[in-house]
Amino acid sequence: MISAQLEQLVPNFDERISPEDSDFQQSGLKLPSVIRSGRLAVAGKDILIGKLGEVDSLRLRRIKQIISRWIQAD
Repeated sequence: MISAQLEQLVPNFDERISPEDSDFQQSGLKLPSVIRSGRLAVAGKDILIGKLGEVDSLRLRRIKQIISRWIQAD
């Protein structure tokens, strides 16, 4: 989930993306936002109607690592 409510950021868990970031423009976001690693959802491809944007591979790798550590935590 992505939220423009920056106060929801969980330090060392969520990822903030801002206009100063190199991948902000390609993200398709209009406002500084928080990528909420703990707010996951599963959606079938048949309900998705398009792509708004993307983040760079380093940011995506960080997010995946955070989610992986969270899922594997005891």
